[in-house]
Amino acid sequence: MNTSWQRRAAARPRAVEAAGLILLFAGTVGGVFLTRAVMPEPPAAWPGIALSAVACAALYRRRTHPLHVLGVTTLCTMAEAALGYLMTLLLMGPLLVAQYVTNLRTPRRTAWNSALAAAAGMVVTGVFHTTLHHSLILAVVNPVAWVLLCAALGSYIRVRREYAAARAEHADRQREEEARHRVIQERMRIARELHDVVAHHLTLADAQAGTAAHLARTHPDQALEIIAKLPETTAAALRELKATVGLLRQDTDPADDLAPAPGLRHLPDLVDACAAAGLDVTVTVEGRARRLTPVLDLTAYRIIQEALTNATKHAATRAARVRLSYTSRFLTLTIANDTAPGRPTATAGSGGGFGLLSMRERATSAGGTFQAGHRPHGGFEVACSLPLDPHDDSLDESTAP
Repeated sequence: MNTSWQRRAAARPRAVEAAGLILLFAGTVGGVFLTRAVMPEPPAAWPGIALSAVACAALYRRRTHPLHVLGVTTLCTMAEAALGYLMTLLLMGPLLVAQYVTNLRTPRRTAWNSALAAAAGMVVTGVFHTTLHHSLILAVVNPVAWVLLCAALGSYIRVRREYAAARAEHADRQREEEARHRVIQERMRIARELHDVVAHHLTLADAQAGTAAHLARTHPDQALEIIAKLPETTAAALRELKATVGLLRQDTDPADDLAPAPGLRHLPDLVDACAAAGLDVTVTVEGRARRLTPVLDLTAYRIIQEALTNATKHAATRAARVRLSYTSRFLTLTIANDTAPGRPTATAGSGGGFGLLSMRERATSAGGTFQAGHRPHGGFEVACSLPLDPHDDSLDESTAP
């Protein structure tokens, strides 16, 4: 029922406004007749009714011209007091409404100056009210208190509205900042994905092409075999690029051709691709293989992929070792390569690239740790620890030894 009345009131604002003013005018007229009922020498009724009608009619413009309306209602109320009417709450209704709206819609200094002016008017009329000299409470204190109370109420509501508007604006700005932050993070993640995919597959393709060119004269059969594997490397690159760039698609675009994100289940394919590029990779798994979350699975795979890519480009030997160690709380990845006897140590990831930075960001974003550097006896090693869910003991058969 209340909702129905609210809908009707919202649909007919002018009718609601007129009804409210009529009710206020009826209450003011009640104040006029209350004076005639209690005063020993009551004033005539028609001046009070006329002044009440003028004051209530002026309230129709209270939202657009609050100070003018306050002046009109104050003068009407002072005239009624001068005629001998009691300044009751009913008779002062138009003035109190105008004072409330003035404090609600005008600046604080202007609103309180107008309230003090209206209160001073009530004091002046109360002092010269000859029939109420014996009671200053009815003649002065009561009207002034009602005026100041309505002024304080209007100022309080205005402050509350400004505070609510400020909070809403702050919440909107905070949501916008969070949205921009998420967009930046997503762009950085996609940039890392693109870097890892392009760098890895192009490095493998370059290594395969270089090896094939080197073996073309002495071992043509091996060269042809390596060249035959080049389309597989480029096709894998295209598939991963399509899956990564597919993140930038619109929601309405078809997604039936998007490949799933790679993970440790694709580690054998990665080892075969490195072998085709001339890098012999040995993988060992220690502990009981655990099922990883998609994010952690992708992180582990990308770190191994980037480390092997660096080994392919910079390692002095053509062999690398990958060790996956599972414990109850961590998955530790170690990728190392040795230095060939009599050859200088090569720095995996040297050359000004972003491989080590990308691996470090991936490990820290997953809540893990990352270390990379030269080994004491030569070579280079990348090691990182990724936290596992201690409550998930399910076995991951795809990476089990």
